[in-house]
Amino acid sequence: MKDSIIATVASLFTMTDEQAMWRVRMEDDPHAFAQLVQRWEAPIQRLCCRMLGDSHKGQDLTQDAFSRVFAKRKEYQPSGRFSTFLWRIALNLCYDELRRVKRRPETPLDTAATDDENAAAPLASMEPAPDALLLRREQGQLVRDAIGQLSESYRSVVILRHYENLKFREIADVLGIPEGTVKSRMAEALTQLHRILCPNFGRQESNLCKTTRLEPRLVL
Repeated sequence: MKDSIIATVASLFTMTDEQAMWRVRMEDDPHAFAQLVQRWEAPIQRLCCRMLGDSHKGQDLTQDAFSRVFAKRKEYQPSGRFSTFLWRIALNLCYDELRRVKRRPETPLDTAATDDENAAAPLASMEPAPDALLLRREQGQLVRDAIGQLSESYRSVVILRHYENLKFREIADVLGIPEGTVKSRMAEALTQLHRILCPNFGRQESNLCKTTRLEPRLVL
């Protein structure tokens, strides 16, 4: 009996996302669903926080996203990737929340924390000098504010591409649009960010204003 339980638990960790979701779809398997949450909670929370610019609402929407996944489990198509199914659900929740906020403006409690700022630095010698760290945080805030000025369609492409490292083809699948449209939205988004950011950066960052390439390590 004990060996059987151990084997079952071990199989969950070696199972692909698609296999786990299939078990959720067909058997309402709570262990498979818990494994999916464990694997995907952090990236979905990053997405929601960045889309909304509010870490508290981002956390709430992350929980809503997984609740929605379970509620819509019968709609999952095994021919598709689970990640596409999950990103799409999370983004739609973000869009709904952004539209709700537009109708009733609210002041965010705080901005989404950056991975760089929260990352542990085990060796003091590897940490930036205090002035450099302050500059990086100030610049990060400027870029977060700039991304918050983009429309939903541009914002989602920038976040999925630069912060979640999705390929253009994968973003196209998530958004349900042609890959060429994704690329054109990215180009326009970077042009708008260039226009917004350049007046706010000092000369030491003038190279940012000479290119349309967004540097992921600088932001969020």
